[in-house]
Amino acid sequence: MGSPLSRFSVTVDDGHLAELDSVASALRDSGMEVERVLGALGVITGQAPADARPSLLAVPGVTSVDEQLRVSLPPPDSPVQ
Repeated sequence: MGSPLSRFSVTVDDGHLAELDSVASALRDSGMEVERVLGALGVITGQAPADARPSLLAVPGVTSVDEQLRVSLPPPDSPVQ
């Protein structure tokens, strides 16, 4: 069985912003399911196997690959706040 999927935010360097679609394509080739390409921010979001992080980081133009963490809070009427 493969590695479980994790959600990632990938930051693209300034020199590759004009080639954002090419970077997104290379991320897909590296195993990422690209969900959003945020051109104004230079960020690509999606999910990939947890162990795919090193291959995503090796894509030309990628400066960082950060796992998106989930935070949940108890309901307002919960006894623990």
